[in-house]
Amino acid sequence: MIAALVLSAIGLSFLFERQFERRVATELSMHLDQIVAGLERNPDGKLIVAKPPADPRFDQPISGLYWQIEIDSKLLRSRSLWDSELSLPPDSLSDGQIHQHQIPGPGGEVLLVIERSVLLPKRLAEGSARVAVGLDNADVLAARRAFTSDLVPYLLLMAVLLISASWIQVTVGLRPLAAVRGRLAAIRSKTANRLGTSFPDEVRPLAKEVDLLLEAQEEQLERARVRAGNLAHGLKTPLQVLAGDVARLHEKGETSIAGSIDEVANAMRQHVDRELARARLGTGNANASSSIHTVVNRVLSVAKRTPDSAQLSWEVDIPNDLSACIDPDDLAEALGNLIENAARHARTEVQIRGLSADTAITITVADDGPGIQDERLPEALSRGGRLDSGGSGAGLGLAIVRDIADAWHGQLEISNGPHGLEARLTLPHGARS
Repeated sequence: MIAALVLSAIGLSFLFERQFERRVATELSMHLDQIVAGLERNPDGKLIVAKPPADPRFDQPISGLYWQIEIDSKLLRSRSLWDSELSLPPDSLSDGQIHQHQIPGPGGEVLLVIERSVLLPKRLAEGSARVAVGLDNADVLAARRAFTSDLVPYLLLMAVLLISASWIQVTVGLRPLAAVRGRLAAIRSKTANRLGTSFPDEVRPLAKEVDLLLEAQEEQLERARVRAGNLAHGLKTPLQVLAGDVARLHEKGETSIAGSIDEVANAMRQHVDRELARARLGTGNANASSSIHTVVNRVLSVAKRTPDSAQLSWEVDIPNDLSACIDPDDLAEALGNLIENAARHARTEVQIRGLSADTAITITVADDGPGIQDERLPEALSRGGRLDSGGSGAGLGLAIVRDIADAWHGQLEISNGPHGLEARLTLPHGARS
């Protein structure tokens, strides 16, 4: 816009100069007619301009306004030319034809000159006269500068108005795209599933294509989850066969070979269980909600029956109305791993607490076991990060919990508390009933 306005200013100034030159040429032509009409012979028979133009500048030396008549190599000049003359270019003029030139003036200035050839009547002289009237071109340039000075403020005002209007137009026109960006952010944060159709006609096809893409992606993910689950289930049967073979080897006294096979089968079973858990893992439905109190009680009803949990004291402090944005099965999988891990390492007690904050809820599972060395805490969350060599696990439980937390935009942290290891599972708030 600024470039266009600058070019407009240059073009308008040029057009004004051309128009002003036409007006000046018209005025000079009027002076020329007056000069021709005023030609007379004085009593001595000499040609004179008896009635010169009334403009006083013709009588002021080097005033910038001049006239000159050339008849048979004789010159009649205005007083303003003083002892100079107009150096007209060689030109061929028909009778009455007007030509326009720019020539040097007596003061070194550039003159805008019009000239005409006039056929004189017999009472004045035989032949023709070459009549010229000139004006200092500085007047034209000064008028152009004045016009440009008057024009610039209006162009600046126009620039401000046009830029403001363009900004408003772009802001209003692109506002639907900001809405699309907001809905995409909501989809990424799992608070929405689709863009929907509440957009202007120009944006609605884009939203529809994005929704179709999301639907196709979900279908592909679902097929991948089904294939992963089928694969894991397919491995379950061979592992069960290996478990039977291990038992028969133990009966035959092949304890060394049986122990090695059992260790490998155990590790494979843990990996299969992990893949089954990942295959069951939800995709983060924004409408999912789980009652923490209900899921904890469901998990404890199973955990308390295990040999590790029979002699433990369980302290549970979970508000009844506490809920998290997570699928109940995924939450049960995560808490099951945390509670099982705590029961395996606790000496006498396991504590389970739930706390609600402004932005999320936190579930803490703590035991009074030996804990973990601080420098090895990150290793416990890594895949296969098994720190208790005496157990039968493959070190995948905490890694599974971390995967579940990440899938639901939560977080898993572990640290050494006052009495043992503390695991804190943070999840977004769920819908309140």
